[in-house]
Order: sequence, then structure tokens, then C-alpha cells
Amino acid sequence: MPRLDTDIKLDFKDVLIRPKRSTLKSRSEVDLARTYTFRNSKKSWTGVPIMVANMDTTGTFEMARALEHEQLFTCMHKHYTVQDWQQFASDSPSVLSNIAISAGTSQTDFDRVAEVMKLVDGINFICLDVANGYSEHFIDQVRKVREAHADKTIIAGNVVTGEMVEELLLTGADVIKVGIGPGSVCTTRKRTGVGYPQLSAVLECADAAHGLNGHIISDGGITCPGDCAKAVGAGADFVMMGGMFAGHTESGGDLVEIGRKQFKQFYGMSSAVAMKKHSGGVANY
Repeated sequence: MPRLDTDIKLDFKDVLIRPKRSTLKSRSEVDLARTYTFRNSKKSWTGVPIMVANMDTTGTFEMARALEHEQLFTCMHKHYTVQDWQQFASDSPSVLSNIAISAGTSQTDFDRVAEVMKLVDGINFICLDVANGYSEHFIDQVRKVREAHADKTIIAGNVVTGEMVEELLLTGADVIKVGIGPGSVCTTRKRTGVGYPQLSAVLECADAAHGLNGHIISDGGITCPGDCAKAVGAGADFVMMGGMFAGHTESGGDLVEIGRKQFKQFYGMSSAVAMKKHSGGVANY
């Protein structure tokens, strides 16, 4: 039987950061760079812990090149081919330390990642991404990827509760993506009724992860820079954004004309637009 949770849960819009005195003279003196050593891969990374979401309208090679200079991280969308990756690595080898190759749970995705890793040296992160990570199949896939790529840092998600964060970390993941449905173009909550207010999810999942020397990403729901600060204050080690990186020259998506203005397309990866583009249409189920 489903259980009704009556505890108060919070989203970013429900809280503000209370100010305190500081010794800094200006916000320009703040150093945003962080250094993390990951639980299972034992690899370290240094940079600004802001991530571009692995959507085909944001997680592009062009975006990664542009953001490398700011030490920001890009999770690539999973629809690049092995040949695409080889060309990118040849053209932009210095960017490889600040990107992740993305995959779902299919055998095709697993084989593609294995082929890229064999042919391209320097990619240290693998992002295993599904809309809802609460399945044995997803757990098994994390275990399978860990066994195949023992020295790579594995990002896995998405989940919103502490017990699932712990299970993914103990299965072999290093960084857990937290967030189901908070994104501006995500339809998971509307379609399935599944989700969790994002700030509370980050608070609970960060507590679970840090107890096991793991890390989390707050993924989705960032509508302004203040939301990013709130996510970090709640315990997020990284903050992932989609909408705030959409619509730029380096973003993917076609230009569409609405009235007299032009806009770049931005859509969720489980949307009808994405399904038609990459899978030939929406599955009957």
C-alpha cells in the first residue's frame, strides 16, 4: 500500500538564505573552484561544480568547448556516435577532463561507451541517466558499468531519496544525480505523478551520500543563480542546469519562429519531440 508522507517538503522557491557577516570585501573574492576525490574510482577532479545537463539541446560539444575556459563541466547527450567522439577528442583534447559521456541502460548504449573508451583516451566520467532510477535493472546496469570501467568516475541517477543514494553508491556509482521532475521542461511529474520537492531531496540525499564519502548533483529546478546557491547550501556537491544553458549559440535545438521572434528549441529527453527525433516516435506504452 502507498504511504502518505505528511512531513513538510521544500522547493527552492520556499526558502531564502539568511545573510551573515563576512570578511570578504566583494563577491568577486569568492573562489568557486572545488576539488573532489570520488568514492569508488579514487580519481580527483578540480573545477567549478556547475554542470550542463546531458540533453541534446544543451549537452553539446560546442558547449563543452565554450565552458572549458571557466572550468565548468558538461555532460554530453547520449546521441553522439563513436566517430563524433573521435573527431571531438582529436580537435579538443584539453576539454576531455571536464566532460562525461552519457548512456542509458540499453546494451547498445553500453557497447557504444565501451567502444568510445577504447578509442578515446582521456574521458574520466560516465553518466548513467534514466528519468527514474528506482529499478533493479538500473542498479544492475550501474554494477555492470563499474565492473567494465573500474577506473572511471560513474555518475548515476536520477533518484530523490537517501536509501537509493546509498544503494547506488554501494553498487559502484561515485556521484548521484538527484531530482525527479523539477526541470522546466521535464514532464515526469505530470505524466507519472512521481517526484519530490527538490530542496528537500538535496538535503536528504546529500546527508546519505556524504556519510559514505559519496557526492551528489542537484539536477533540475534552477531558475536563477539564487537557486544554485540554495542547492549548494543544502549540500549539493554539483549543480546541474538545462534551461539556463539553453538558447545559446553553442546549444543544440533548431531555430523556430514564433510571431516575429526566433527561438531555439528546448525540450525534455522523454518528450514527444525527443522521441520522434531519436527513436522514430513515442512508444505505444
